[in-house]
Amino acid sequence: MKTRPVLLVVPPRPLLLDIAGPAEVLRRANMVEPPRPFELRFVSPSRELVTSVGLPIGPLEQLPNELPPGVIVIVVGAADTVLGAAGPRESDAERDLGRRAIVGWLRDVVAPSLRSDGEALIVSICSGALLLGEAGLLHRRHCTTHFGMLEDLARAAPTATVFADRLFVEDGAVWTSAGVTAGIDLTLHLVSRLCGPAVASDAAKHLVVYLRRSGGDPQLSPWLEGRNHLHPAVHLVQDAICAAPGRDWTVAELAGIAAASERTLSRLFRQNVGTTIPGYVNRLRATLAAEMLAHSGLGLEQVAERCGFGSARQLRRVFAQHHAASPSVHRANLRQAASTAEP
Repeated sequence: MKTRPVLLVVPPRPLLLDIAGPAEVLRRANMVEPPRPFELRFVSPSRELVTSVGLPIGPLEQLPNELPPGVIVIVVGAADTVLGAAGPRESDAERDLGRRAIVGWLRDVVAPSLRSDGEALIVSICSGALLLGEAGLLHRRHCTTHFGMLEDLARAAPTATVFADRLFVEDGAVWTSAGVTAGIDLTLHLVSRLCGPAVASDAAKHLVVYLRRSGGDPQLSPWLEGRNHLHPAVHLVQDAICAAPGRDWTVAELAGIAAASERTLSRLFRQNVGTTIPGYVNRLRATLAAEMLAHSGLGLEQVAERCGFGSARQLRRVFAQHHAASPSVHRANLRQAASTAEP
C-alpha cells in the first residue's frame, strides 16, 4: 500500500496518552507492514507545549496551509490543568488562543480538503471532538467523545447525533472516539481497515491491549481471543493462522511451525487457547468472512473461497456458530446501518 501522511494535531495542554497511544499503534504498524504505511508528523499552533503530566514536548511543526493528498488528520484531546510542569505553562488565555487557531485551521484548511479529497480522513481522540464540532466538521454526523464531555459536544455540534455508549464512531470520513485509551482502539481499527487485521493484531499484541472490532462492540476481538497465554510455540502457530486464515492448514504443517509433534501441539493448543486447532481456524475464517461481507461486494461463493471454506454452504454452517445472523442478513444489516449513518 502507499504511504499515508498523518498529521497529529496537538492542542495546548494535550493529554499525553492521546498522543502516545495512537502514535505507538502507527509506529508498530510501520514495523510490520512494508513499505511504511504511515508518515507521522506532529503539528500545533505552538512550537513547544506542556502535556497533561507536565512533560514538555517539542519542537512541533506549524499547522500547514495545505494538506497532502490522502491525509489522515488526528486531533487529540486536552486537559484543563497540567501537573508539575518543568517549564512555563500556558495561561488560560494562551490555551484559548491555541484552541481558536486549531478550530480556524480545521474550518479553513481541513474542511475544504475533506470535500475535495476522497481519501482524506479526520479523526478525533477524546475532547478533540469538541474542536471538530466548533469547526463545523460534525454537522449532521454521528459522533462521540469522553463521557464527561458529551453535553459539551452536543452544544459544540448541535446538529450532530452524539452517542454516549460507543468506544468510537465512524461516520464517513470523520471518526471520533471516547476518552483517552479509546484512541488506541480507534487507531487499531484504522490500521485494520487500511493495512489488514493481521497488522492490527500484531500492533495490539505488541502493546498488550485488546483489539476491539468496532466502536459499539466491547468484546475482545476474535483475532486476539486465546492470546493471553505465555506459550511461545502456540503463539507462533496462532501468528501463522492469523496471517493467512484462508489457507488450507493441516495439523502436520502447524506442528512443523511449532517444532512439536501433532499430538503435542493439539494438547498444548487446547490447554493454552481453550479450543481445538480446527475450531480456532474456523473462528478466524468466520471473522474474516464477516469483514469481507462488510467491506466488499463479493458474492457469497467468492467470500467462502477466499476465507478457506469449501463452499458457501460450509461458510453458512460455520458462520452460524459464531454470528446470530446468516451471512446475507449480516451484510444487509450492515448496509442498512451504513445508510442510516450517512449525513
